[in-house]
Amino acid sequence: MSEPKTYNIFIDESCHLENDQQPLMCIGYTKIDADYYTEYKEMIKAIKLKYKSPTEIKWNKLSYSRIELYKALIDFFFESRIQFRAILVKNKNQLDHSKYNKGDHNSFYYTMVFLLLRNPWVNYLETPHKVILDIKDTRGKERLNKLDTRLNAEYREKYNRDSPFNFFQHIRSDENEFLQLADFFIGAITFKARELHKLDVASKVKTEVVAYLEKKSGYALHDGTPPFEEKFNIFDFQIQTQK
Repeated sequence: MSEPKTYNIFIDESCHLENDQQPLMCIGYTKIDADYYTEYKEMIKAIKLKYKSPTEIKWNKLSYSRIELYKALIDFFFESRIQFRAILVKNKNQLDHSKYNKGDHNSFYYTMVFLLLRNPWVNYLETPHKVILDIKDTRGKERLNKLDTRLNAEYREKYNRDSPFNFFQHIRSDENEFLQLADFFIGAITFKARELHKLDVASKVKTEVVAYLEKKSGYALHDGTPPFEEKFNIFDFQIQTQK
């Protein structure tokens, strides 16, 4: 009997801090069949070298001089077996942690990661998944342990089995092409959802990347997609505004 496939999931997040004064946050991942990991990593590096841009891709450091590189990376994603999924949390400033999250913003964060991962249409119960997160703060190890515990408890309660997410690790985004790709897509979603493209001083390169990504995906980045969308999935999570 052959071993089940293993998938690698690379998670990044934007506007995730509790008091950053942002009305929304986005957390998302790129997902790769482990059998294709090395091949795809080298293909992304080759694309960067083709456009003479071997350095890290970060949404906050986009340059219009590299616009063709960004489009080539989007083309590669849609031609590959890589999958993307994100949760776009709107009205984040309306969060009532004392009422819903045990008074703890981190509890809400764990819930969002759980919802991000637990989608039975795209992440199957029987398939092992390794979860790699971008290092964000000094509490990384503590957060990973809590996340692992939370996922196992939820899966035992809901499915009477251990979580299929059986490996957790923190790494730096500049060490991994797939974390950079997740950051790139999350940045585009957040940019569109914050309506920054409508500003008189809107970034030309970011606006063009958003338009190209929407064209290739067939979805408006500030809206959700069907839950069963496997290639490019966005969960539109709207917090009810307080009256």
